[in-house]
Amino acid sequence: MQRLLFLMIIGVNCLESLSQVDQRIALGDKYFAAGEYYTAATFYEQFLNPLKKEIPKANFPLNSRRYNQGGNTGSVSKLDILYKQAESYRLANYWSEAAEKYKHCFEKDSIKYSDALYWYAVCQRSLGKYDLAKEYLNRFIQGKVSGNINGQDAEKELQIIQFIKKQIIRPDTVMYSIKKITSISSGRGTFASSAISGNRFILTSTATDSIIANGMNPYHNRLFYATLENGNLQDAEPVSIDGINVSFSQGAACISGDKNFLYFTQWKKENGKNVSSIYFATRNGNGWNRPMLLSSINKEGYSSKQPYCSADGKTLFFASDMPGGSGNFDIWSAPLLADGATGTPLNAGTIINTAAEEQAPFYHSASGNLVFASNGRQGMGGFDLFVAKMNASQWNAPENMGYPVNSSRDDIYFSAPQEKDLLENAIISSDRGSECCMETYSIVKSPKKKTITGIVLDCKNNKPLDSAEVIMKDISGKGLQAITGPDGKFSFDLMGDPKRNIFYVSKEKYKEKAGGVVIENVNEADWKVDILQNAPFCIEMIEEKKLVIKVENVVTVYFDFDKSILRQKEKALLDSIYTILVKNSTATIQISGYSDGLGSDTYNKKLSDRRAKACADYFIKKGVATNRISFESFGKCCPVEMELINGRDNPDGRNKNRRALINISKE
Repeated sequence: MQRLLFLMIIGVNCLESLSQVDQRIALGDKYFAAGEYYTAATFYEQFLNPLKKEIPKANFPLNSRRYNQGGNTGSVSKLDILYKQAESYRLANYWSEAAEKYKHCFEKDSIKYSDALYWYAVCQRSLGKYDLAKEYLNRFIQGKVSGNINGQDAEKELQIIQFIKKQIIRPDTVMYSIKKITSISSGRGTFASSAISGNRFILTSTATDSIIANGMNPYHNRLFYATLENGNLQDAEPVSIDGINVSFSQGAACISGDKNFLYFTQWKKENGKNVSSIYFATRNGNGWNRPMLLSSINKEGYSSKQPYCSADGKTLFFASDMPGGSGNFDIWSAPLLADGATGTPLNAGTIINTAAEEQAPFYHSASGNLVFASNGRQGMGGFDLFVAKMNASQWNAPENMGYPVNSSRDDIYFSAPQEKDLLENAIISSDRGSECCMETYSIVKSPKKKTITGIVLDCKNNKPLDSAEVIMKDISGKGLQAITGPDGKFSFDLMGDPKRNIFYVSKEKYKEKAGGVVIENVNEADWKVDILQNAPFCIEMIEEKKLVIKVENVVTVYFDFDKSILRQKEKALLDSIYTILVKNSTATIQISGYSDGLGSDTYNKKLSDRRAKACADYFIKKGVATNRISFESFGKCCPVEMELINGRDNPDGRNKNRRALINISKE
């Protein structure tokens, strides 16, 4: 009803000035030139299919000949108007309506309207009917005789369809969940959502002005706050900005990390073209002061739009068609200054930008990824979302984010929490499921399984070691165990952050070794699992005279903190070992001393040496020959228990690490 009321008001203002041609066609042409494509299609419809019944005078008679709606139609062809209507519906993203009109034009005159066949195929692709689109594209290529569309355009469209078909059969699509978020308005679209904090967003939606001026479109884009709860945008409220110009539209905004500055786009139509600029406003209580133009990034005669504030508060990313770019809209950035203004803008370069359009930048600081929309690269049709990672001071080549992030329609305005993985809880804007308008969608990708692999080597000859035991423990003390095969390799399903895990490596006749995770390479080729390659572990063989015997013959002696004095109960253990040595004249012992993790490496090495020596001296004083005793100190190496659990000290773990191991050989 609001759209009909608007058309009535516009009609009242324009009918008197139109007399030489049919007023409905003239109005359609006027709004088509102004980019009001849906309105243009409505006027063309009134000419093509006028209402047969009279409309009471109480209603404005846009469609009644009785009220002198028609002028001199001259030699206007209804097919020409139908083709204009098809163009209007297509440009307004009403694909079903456009397809029907294009098909009718082509079937009536395949020579004059040969381009209609191409556009009919494009409409079918946008509607997800890929085989039908391919069929008509091939018909267009084979029968092309005239028109504005050339064979290269059709071939490019065929490539899009081929790309789409490859995308939708990718096995990893099962890892994605995409859901439409309930809009804050009905039928008018909600898009360009940007997180403020938690589940609170600033976004763009269409609002109806309370006062309708003659000749002015009553619908404008405005900024709103809203809360995202259970897939619904709720508690919507307009963003209060002092001195806003109601004849402009506002949208695509961000708020600085310190919450003191609002950056947003304002635009209006000039000569049938949207002209946009980026403004900023300072906080004023719960609202914002009168906005100011960002002079450094807005150039006279050009447009800048879609600002995004980096999480660190240092950079404003945006899109602009100002000079110095690759053509049309490019991705730019500019340093943010303390007063909210911006410094000299920098173009993102030809790695990111093409001769077509790049728009709506988003920078994910945690991963160093730039996400943006482009219609100048191989994609699924319309705007697709691409991602490029910063490598040192240069962007890597952008990658299409693929299906189902992208669709055969326009996909733009990406947003994701900075503290999570890029696709763990993302939001995009897309017209994939609507008749015409951008809507908001949530996208969640299940994390890939992560496996960490490694190899255990002999330090002396660098050969793989079979039957080595590898234990991986996380910060909570939870551990996994593996035994290496003949190739010396082991693998674990990763537990949490790999950097918070510790490896313990041991093998009979070799010294134990402990070490943190050191990732040398990550293989992401498999869609189900990322394989992290750890740096090789090498362990040293123990000298022949110090060979460690079987585990069941190992006795552990414990010490007090920072002490190497034998306690009474520990002496009782040593006496039991002495009894075995007396009964077995050929038996030998090897003593290994250890400390906990407190203190320096140098001090702990000396402390563990004193502990091993204290045990050796006890046996020597009892008369055991020194050639039957060997000892070695390892410092804080090879703890048997975690000394920190979830960042807190674990005294019991430290007690168990202050020890000496006595290995008895009966041979």
